Amino acid sequence: MAEYPTITFSIKNEVERQMRSTLTAVYNALLEKGYNPTDQIVGYLLSEDPTYITNYNNARSEIRKIDRDELLKVMVQCYLGINQQPQK
Repeated sequence: MAEYPTITFSIKNEVERQMRSTLTAVYNALLEKGYNPTDQIVGYLLSEDPTYITNYNNARSEIRKIDRDELLKVMVQCYLGINQQPQK
């Protein structure tokens, strides 16, 4: 009988992949409309005011599907090069 490698699925990785995909789409929508995407996304993250994000390409409703606190946590971890939660 042939052995097949075990495939693991991580919910955390899938959530992060979806956040990255959504954030990239929002960034591109803002760029296409002539906004400074970084400033607009930071404004949204700090204030939670959805008007920082354009409605173009449904970007505003898409970014609101992301848990803002979780997104900030992942962004800080990515910036610091931390791949996982420290053990308690």
